[in-house]
Amino acid sequence: MPAAVSNEERLFSLVLALLATETGLTKADILSSVQGYRQRYRMSGGNASLERQFERDKEDIRDLGVPLESIELPADQGAVQYTRYRIPKGEYDLPADVTFTPQEIALLDLAALAWREGSLSGESRRALMKLRSLGIESEEPLIGFAPRLRARDVAFDPMRAAIERRHVVAFGYLKPGEDRVRRRRVAPLALVQFGGRWHVHGTDLSAKGRRTFLLSRITGPVEETTEVFGAPAGDPAEEARAGLRVVFAANRAVLELTPDTDAAARLGSRGEPAGDSLVAVHFTDLALFADEVAAFGPEVLVRGPAELIDAVKERLAAVVDAHAPTGGGRRG
Repeated sequence: MPAAVSNEERLFSLVLALLATETGLTKADILSSVQGYRQRYRMSGGNASLERQFERDKEDIRDLGVPLESIELPADQGAVQYTRYRIPKGEYDLPADVTFTPQEIALLDLAALAWREGSLSGESRRALMKLRSLGIESEEPLIGFAPRLRARDVAFDPMRAAIERRHVVAFGYLKPGEDRVRRRRVAPLALVQFGGRWHVHGTDLSAKGRRTFLLSRITGPVEETTEVFGAPAGDPAEEARAGLRVVFAANRAVLELTPDTDAAARLGSRGEPAGDSLVAVHFTDLALFADEVAAFGPEVLVRGPAELIDAVKERLAAVVDAHAPTGGGRRG
């Protein structure tokens, strides 16, 4: 049985393949030849789950800012099997006047090594893919060692191992707005990334229903038990994404962003105009989004909803309290 190909390696291979073609590749071309798909491709058919994986990967690539385009020839209108996909190299290249010295290339290479495990922010993934697609490599050895940062949640690896073995796991989980950690016993079915964060979707054995858990809210170690569960029905990853999309659509923040600031660049790019100087940004987790907004300080003014306004105020007040003078020593 061939070794499993990681999500990061499959996406990276897909980007390289789509960059290398000028005329585009059909879905059959991609599934039968690209690393991460071809290992599971069946010439005789029955590739429905693999096709759904490709559709999700297309979304992920576009979310990273990669200009993936679909091409339909006039004679093939409506015949999706003939749709061709490519990444226009001219739109993905760095500007012609941008060059790097050997020292800068070495630093970029070192930065890539620091993020080696693949769980990068959107900006980091985009930069690393672009550098590799341009063939930029360090020509001299850097140093004897490089930092290895684990950007991925600690729970990711043990959760993935439990999914592969179909073993029930137990872990502590802190729900938004609660102070007490609750113990969960879950049959994990799929790991999905949504909104830049990893989630595990599975059957909560106590609640006896499917639930999606944010990995960053798991406290303490993930304990893999010897209890085995059966193969899930349907596509649990797509089920999780569908549920997260509903939550995302329902949570809408209206923000006033100071022009030409980091907040305007980062939050503004994720939102849509909502009036004069206002931007609407959707989110899935109010507490985590409040953390993000508060970190921009005076660059953001929250106009709604009220729950988000209160949450951001609490965080800013905590910062003020943490830096307030303690009164010093006793006066004589």
